[in-house]
Amino acid sequence: MISLRQLKYFVEIVDAGNYTRAAERLYIAQSALSRQMKELESDMQVCLLQRDSRHIELTQAGQLFYERSKRILEDLEDAIVQTHQVGKGEQGRIRVLHSSSVTLSSAIGAVFNTLLLRFPGVSLDLSMAPSEHQAPDVDEGRADFGLVRLPILRKFPNIQVKKVFDEKLVVAVSRQHPLAQKSEIEIAGLRDEHFVSFPHKDRGGLSYLVAELCMRHGFFPKAARATSRKSSQLNLIEANMGIAIVPQCMREVAPAGVHFLRLPEPDAHSVVALIYRRDAPAMTANFIEAFLQLMPDAEKF
Repeated sequence: MISLRQLKYFVEIVDAGNYTRAAERLYIAQSALSRQMKELESDMQVCLLQRDSRHIELTQAGQLFYERSKRILEDLEDAIVQTHQVGKGEQGRIRVLHSSSVTLSSAIGAVFNTLLLRFPGVSLDLSMAPSEHQAPDVDEGRADFGLVRLPILRKFPNIQVKKVFDEKLVVAVSRQHPLAQKSEIEIAGLRDEHFVSFPHKDRGGLSYLVAELCMRHGFFPKAARATSRKSSQLNLIEANMGIAIVPQCMREVAPAGVHFLRLPEPDAHSVVALIYRRDAPAMTANFIEAFLQLMPDAEKF
């Protein structure tokens, strides 16, 4: 049976140009090297090398075998290096989920760019998913970590939740709406408005938080006749079909026809958290640790 040692010896002989130099490089006796090549040719039942006392010459079959053997050894070396990097948490693909209300803002994008430079062996696969759906995806191994809006109603014992930043909430209205003449409004002043985002009783996230916020100020948000999730709801708002309380980061992705008003209440903020498995592999754990260290404060958003 052909061994990797024989492949290595054969490639070294060809690269060195003769047995003497190859034996010196391999730190073995020339007789042992010659015996290994004879066994290799015998097992393959083909002549690979034409040789005399001074030099070697590849046969046609030997040329093919040399090219393939060198490629095999190079691939094996790459596999060993990559496996070592993965084991140390330096290489692989990380699957990231983010809520539609956790936009990939310039601040978050800058952090990811920095991390990709710091972890040259890591690539990212980013997908959008509701905050409440991310936890089971991470828990069951379909994703490595997620960026969510708290609260998450359903608890998973194996999921770790780390606060990333606080973000101010603002009111989004159409520039055609009477409120567009204002720069600030209190939450109680939205009592008679219709909201294009409506909470689901079994889901947490931003819409649940907004409903709680409105109830603290004496009312439950009225649903508009057309509702939508975070990114597309901005188009409904631009069309003057309702309003929404959204995180400040939505300014970056809002169409031109949307106006934003400040909320003066101190409780008008939202927490973005990172969720991941407690037993996350080294690569994911190292990446997450660096991400949390680099994330800017909410005031920079």
